[in-house]
Amino acid sequence: MKKNKVVCIGEALIDRIKNKSNQQFTDFLGGAPANVACALRKLQIDSVFIGRIGSDEFGKKFIEQFKKLEININFLQLDNKLPTRIVTVNRDKSGDRYFSGFDTSLNTVFADEALDRNEIKKEMQSLENIFLKTKYIVCGTIILSSSISYDSIQLLLNTAKKFNVKIIIDLNWREVFWDFAVSASDTSKKERFDLIRKFLNYAHILKLAKEEAILFFENANPLEISETMLNRPDVIITDGANPVSWFIHGIQGTTNVINSSKIIDTTGAGDAFLAGLISQLLSFDYPSNESEIQNCISFASVCGFLTCLGEGAIEQQPDHRKVKEFLGSQIL
Repeated sequence: MKKNKVVCIGEALIDRIKNKSNQQFTDFLGGAPANVACALRKLQIDSVFIGRIGSDEFGKKFIEQFKKLEININFLQLDNKLPTRIVTVNRDKSGDRYFSGFDTSLNTVFADEALDRNEIKKEMQSLENIFLKTKYIVCGTIILSSSISYDSIQLLLNTAKKFNVKIIIDLNWREVFWDFAVSASDTSKKERFDLIRKFLNYAHILKLAKEEAILFFENANPLEISETMLNRPDVIITDGANPVSWFIHGIQGTTNVINSSKIIDTTGAGDAFLAGLISQLLSFDYPSNESEIQNCISFASVCGFLTCLGEGAIEQQPDHRKVKEFLGSQIL
């Protein structure tokens, strides 16, 4: 059976982003795993989203978006008590964003923190049928800040291992989530880092930003990072407009990316990059030489760049045609 599905696990939330005038906020659907699931569908890859959202207006908008893109949401959990999380996102003059807090007017605990292990168990037979057709699972580390959701992600990953599903982790360090989470707010930074480092050992592929590499590994060399980890994963390190460094299939190298003054908003750029990379890993049936790897990273970089040309993450993600047009015919 051909494995061609990608399962994305984690948070779907609202990015309340400062607009271009820096005076008012606009709400956009977001959350890294949700962004990746949507970007994959635009790139013609079958995706499944597993997470928990509120039974509120924002939750309804997510369901509409997922259905529009034909994302499998059979394992999406709806919470009747906890709301969909709203994250306040500010931007600097270059378009780079930073998270400044959460809207706590409705609650101080959010639906994404309550991904329910018992609900997953009830659907286990259907989930195992999905894993039979799944090539990759994608998740981040924000989900670890909630002990309830952490138990659920461990169940999912341990089950997936039985079906030889490869696990992709985007480190995606967001300290504000940990400071705010009920079950993690009293933990030290060392305890958080130790938990994340242990979790990263699930990874067969690890994506992280250069600042995250230095923060967690005191190193920005992808080969050396890989050698410290249980599965010796392939490692991809992004660095904004600077070249991407990578260690993939036993080969190490760098790939230049686009540097442009046209960037408006970097929200979701890394998620679009990751989706673009995954689409190419599937297309090449995993790259086996430097030329193929360079093509994969270049394609992914264009996905990230095109997402930066407007506001919001999901709205700006390119489809397969737009990426091909941008690249000409040099890759596909």
